[in-house]
Amino acid sequence: MPAHTPAPPAREPGRPDTGWRLRLYTIIFEAETRAGRAFDIALIGLILVSVAVVVLDSVESIHNRHASLFTVLEWGFTVIFTLEYIARLACVRHPWVYARSAFGIIDLLAVLPTYLAFFFPGLHALLDVRVLRLLRVFRIFKLGAYVAEYGALGRALWLSRRKILVFLSFVLMVVLVMGTLMYVVEGPGNGFTSVPVGVYWAITTMTTVGFGDITPKTDLGRLIASMMMLLGWGTLAVPTGIVSAEFTAQRLEPTTRTCPECLSEGHLASARFCRDCGATLPPYQR
Repeated sequence: MPAHTPAPPAREPGRPDTGWRLRLYTIIFEAETRAGRAFDIALIGLILVSVAVVVLDSVESIHNRHASLFTVLEWGFTVIFTLEYIARLACVRHPWVYARSAFGIIDLLAVLPTYLAFFFPGLHALLDVRVLRLLRVFRIFKLGAYVAEYGALGRALWLSRRKILVFLSFVLMVVLVMGTLMYVVEGPGNGFTSVPVGVYWAITTMTTVGFGDITPKTDLGRLIASMMMLLGWGTLAVPTGIVSAEFTAQRLEPTTRTCPECLSEGHLASARFCRDCGATLPPYQR
């Protein structure tokens, strides 16, 4: 008899078939439904308010006057996001897959600092427990799960990754060469004490930041600096054009439609059949 071939590990959290898990999954993950849209809007509001609380709580004068209110609000947000995290794990077919995904890690980071600061307030390894409290701003990244435009931006950056890496390698070569050249031309007497210092100057000049802490003094050095500044203008336009081209290529945005047969997601609103298994898709409900 042929040996039994083990099933490959799951790559997606998976959509449940029936029952309360399916209803909960539809609300949490299916943004096209009325309940899903209401859930996303409510969660976006909670995320923004919770981040605002963290920012205001870091201001000493405001913290001294409203410390108790901020504590109550923070624990309220923590409980809500904890229940949301548990609900997400409970309604997917493969909870561990979701827990290890990018959004699963962000969901965990949104609640973990508050619990760590409560259970381990005396950790000497942490110079200040406020570091944990400030980590709560990771909640802002949860917005990417509920706003389609964030997904479009992420896809455009991911599809452009090879071109961007080639562009960054070119920039790295330019700043290395120009930084070394400025070290030779200007020398330690004019502040260019090493090649890394020259590279630092080249980066700030090429990115048009120009802090002014190191400036060339010789005529040849100023000529090189002028070329770097002009080159910087053109260089900044390259990654913008790369990402814009990918945005243009994404005219048809996928949705969270799920195939009832193979459970693959992301089908277009106009699709009639699954792109993976060919099964007939249910009508798209806006």
